[in-house]
Amino acid sequence: MISSSELATASGGKPFLAFDSLPSIRGIQDIDEADWDVCERLLKVWIDKNPGNSLRSLYYNAHQRLKDFGITVPNRIMSNMVMAPVGWPAKAVRALADLSAFEGFSTDMQEDTPLSDDLATLFERNALDITMSQSIVSAYMHSCSFLTVTAGETPDDPAVVTPRSAEWSAAIWDSLHNRIGSALTITDADEHGMVTGFNVWLPDKVYIVSKPDGIWQAHVTTTNYGRPSVVALSYDPQLDRPFGRSRISRPLMSLTDIAFRTLVRMECNAEFYSSPKLWFLGLDPNAFSTDRWKSLVSSINSVSKDIDGDVPSLQQVSQASMQPHSDMLRTIAMLVASETSLPVNDLGITLDNPGSAEAMAAAERKLSREADRQNRLFSRALKDVAGMALNLTADDIARITPVWAPTREVSDAARADYYAKIAGVNTAFADSDIGLMKAGLTYTEIQSFRAWQQRQRAQESIDRLKQQALNPRQEVTGDGDSEPAAGQSGTQETAGTGAAELSGQSR
Repeated sequence: MISSSELATASGGKPFLAFDSLPSIRGIQDIDEADWDVCERLLKVWIDKNPGNSLRSLYYNAHQRLKDFGITVPNRIMSNMVMAPVGWPAKAVRALADLSAFEGFSTDMQEDTPLSDDLATLFERNALDITMSQSIVSAYMHSCSFLTVTAGETPDDPAVVTPRSAEWSAAIWDSLHNRIGSALTITDADEHGMVTGFNVWLPDKVYIVSKPDGIWQAHVTTTNYGRPSVVALSYDPQLDRPFGRSRISRPLMSLTDIAFRTLVRMECNAEFYSSPKLWFLGLDPNAFSTDRWKSLVSSINSVSKDIDGDVPSLQQVSQASMQPHSDMLRTIAMLVASETSLPVNDLGITLDNPGSAEAMAAAERKLSREADRQNRLFSRALKDVAGMALNLTADDIARITPVWAPTREVSDAARADYYAKIAGVNTAFADSDIGLMKAGLTYTEIQSFRAWQQRQRAQESIDRLKQQALNPRQEVTGDGDSEPAAGQSGTQETAGTGAAELSGQSR
């Protein structure tokens, strides 16, 4: 369980929310009585899920406390509030999230169609490349995040797509229609974590609840969309877990605690042996000066014999080896790599025998395959967002394809070889968007290239028109070459032949 002091800790610039700050739905004005039950159920879901979400935020930000056994770590070190030196949970989240870079929408139509223009406007006005990056990190941290779609301020403004963290949201799954049936998103809170505003998303309407003068009030907005305009971005959703699971799993949190304790024990060991441990056998304690450390580090020291004439003996306690701790840390890193599909080298562990390039590529390929699978899931959510924002039909939504950056690094030489071989047997592939992406161009670069091609074609058309205007007696062919018109020198034979052919056809 999380203590109240931990819940009050700020995370990412926002406070953890207080459970008791949410009102009773039945006491809020303008909420339909028929919606009371679903609203209260959403509030209960948020309260039940909030401790687990807050706990994973603590691990992601390395704010979790040391779970000590009370055996080897001195109380003096424990009382100094040791901070976590292990960032593996954040590494597990960011390593996979970095492989999902959303670049925009493409369609199977020409680039200058109204649908393409509307998608480009939606992407730019909502900065969906940044929005998706933030949402994916949040989804991997808490198992899911949400995107809400609301109308613009004016009818001419594009729809607003807003990312929502699971810490500030709750949703109920509609198993019959395989989508979100209702959702709640907390929109505002004060510096103490007290909720001051939230929205309830239902089919065909949204309750916008606020507390302007200390009294909770609700404003109803009608959407008439037939479903809540909310979509979920889930990590590894399953039939029994439609909202997925967190990358910061229970095994990963447990292994992080073990690594935390191991590093603290190493620190205690180093602290204990940081000064020499000397034992003088047969020496009177009064032989030392008041400042014993000064006596130990002095350049010249001497002691006298004891009363029996014996010379005192000196023994030094040798420092204990750090090897057992480092071996244990290495073992823990291996387990974390297995749990998260991360290469061991990414966890700060250097193996005695470094892996080959093929072995490292195979380790990274596990993560890229997982990213490919997640990008397909995120694409479906993005298509739903575009359909809601632009009020598209099912046929229009089917023509949209979200574009992602490649998840696997391929050398330029390998790309060029692949592109040349395929284009050699399929010339249409060379100038297609897919072919250019396989050649290594990003979606933005392809759009820029298409715009350049369009400018070139326009310039060629202008040049042909200029040439035709300057030489009105010349006939300009489709490829820009001019041919002498009939009746000019060199054309009599051609004209005569054409006349003969025509007369022959009439016979």
